[in-house]
Amino acid sequence: MYLFLAFLLVPILEIALFIQVGGLIGLWPTLGIVVLTAVLGTWLVRTQGRLAMGQLQRAFSELDDPTEPLAHGAMILFSGALLLTPGFFTDAIGFALLVPGIRVAVYRYIRKRVRVTQFQMGPGPRPGGPHHGGPHHGAYGPVGGDIIDADYEEVKPRHDPDKPSGWVEGPDGR
Repeated sequence: MYLFLAFLLVPILEIALFIQVGGLIGLWPTLGIVVLTAVLGTWLVRTQGRLAMGQLQRAFSELDDPTEPLAHGAMILFSGALLLTPGFFTDAIGFALLVPGIRVAVYRYIRKRVRVTQFQMGPGPRPGGPHHGGPHHGAYGPVGGDIIDADYEEVKPRHDPDKPSGWVEGPDGR
């Protein structure tokens, strides 16, 4: 029902605002404002989007909960759609969503009304789940341990057991 009202009332409000603003300042200045807000909004969405993407990448690299950066990214994306839609009301909402403080307030409002029952990162089951050796093991080893990335070379054994392996010198310097 709320969605139906939004699709009904927002266009009516936009038309009324176009008529009022156009009557006050004229057709061309009104159209100029609409184009200017679209261009300015696109630039701001790109700038804010880069910042949100950086925060999301940081959350992933530090294995933090990415919920808030994802929510900010979604609000910035929605803001861009509103700013590209011609109208004064949608532009006002779009510009408001580009303000980080307002996004934080909207995120907190939504977070109070949504309950997350499980959060999982990575390809495997949750650490401590039934497929691991205990509460301290993740999909790739101990949780919180160091990850060592290395290359290796396979060394084939020689057929002569009296000769050194090649890893160390033998007693006679061979």
